[in-house]
Amino acid sequence: MQKNTLKYAAFVFVGGASYGVMATALKLAYADGFTWRQTVLSQGLFGTLIFAAALLVLALVGKRPVPLTPKRIAALLGLGLTTCTTCVLYNFALTKLPVAVAITLLFQFTWIGVVVQVAATRRRPHAAELAAVAVILGGTVLASGLLSEDLSGLDPLGVACGALSAVSTAAFMYLSSRIGTDLPPIERGLFVCLGACLLGLVVCPDYLASGALQAGIWKYGIVLGMFALFIPVIAFGIGTPHLLPGISTIMASAELPCGIIISVIVLGETVDALQAAGIVVILAGVAVSQLPNLLNGKKAAQGG
Repeated sequence: MQKNTLKYAAFVFVGGASYGVMATALKLAYADGFTWRQTVLSQGLFGTLIFAAALLVLALVGKRPVPLTPKRIAALLGLGLTTCTTCVLYNFALTKLPVAVAITLLFQFTWIGVVVQVAATRRRPHAAELAAVAVILGGTVLASGLLSEDLSGLDPLGVACGALSAVSTAAFMYLSSRIGTDLPPIERGLFVCLGACLLGLVVCPDYLASGALQAGIWKYGIVLGMFALFIPVIAFGIGTPHLLPGISTIMASAELPCGIIISVIVLGETVDALQAAGIVVILAGVAVSQLPNLLNGKKAAQGG
């Protein structure tokens, strides 16, 4: 049982780590002159196309999709709207706030996830969960570079959107563990991405007319669709139904350290000692959350 818990936690960790690609992809897209609205829709559009291609491959090898009722389709589309809402809020916050502030606000989803867990299950969080949240939030402050930022004159709307992005992230993690978890991951993911695509069309209705596709945004769309939707939707769909919401959000905090590491490799950004320490602290917090499972698994092995 403990081994299975660790396995599902690993899936959520991978999903969170996959999100880490998003920041670098967005920076490159913005540097090429594309807007945050265009990147939001590109993420949903190409995520949908990737899932559709995967579903077509499965159909060609004889695996038919599961028939879905309109109610189930609506629920999956709603789940997609939730994850796209995070993208919209966070991307907008980045246009109003320093990156460090926006990241720190987003990462409040770790403790919000624990609150959701308490409200949904009426169970007090374990000491390891609370310790992990405290450690991760401390690591986030260090890794984001917040300590070196001037916090005077922050845009209130940007702060509100950054905080709401944390709420929508926690909501997505919670709903992901409850909606369509019995469905094949590819079919489920297709409808989730369609929901994200619908919101993207509302945000950027002139996407096709703008010439963004011809200008090359498709390169970033493929990366965003794969790493911000395809991999996380599948990984969370597999892992979150078997974990408490608080643990799921803790494991998903892998996004920040992975995002920083990728930005160093791809963009050549530098990391100071405090940021490096923050990465280590966040990963330590993730490990702390799994200590009960690790210790129980060790005892079981010794007892066997």
